[in-house]
Amino acid sequence: MTSSTISSMTIDDTESRIRTLLVKDFKLEPGTLTPDARLDDMGVDSIGMAELIFNIEDEFGLKLTDAAVQLSTFGEVVRFIDQAVANQRALATPSPLAQGVPTAP
Repeated sequence: MTSSTISSMTIDDTESRIRTLLVKDFKLEPGTLTPDARLDDMGVDSIGMAELIFNIEDEFGLKLTDAAVQLSTFGEVVRFIDQAVANQRALATPSPLAQGVPTAP
């Protein structure tokens, strides 16, 4: 499996999980959630966006920056969260030195 396949699987999972939250919490139609769909046009105002970010933090086990509430499209949210998940995984993966594995000089 190539890294692009893994990346694609990850973003698809992220998209699906965020779509599920939006459908459940904001009663949106799944088919309307295209990458360029503007959340404010679908009724997700600034308070709704803060609620969505809170729910995403719970769903993904993340702590997000305030920049997340400035995202405006479904695609932007998906890419932002997917990158945050990738960053968290990278930080959680111990280095070979931490595991006592010698590295080549």
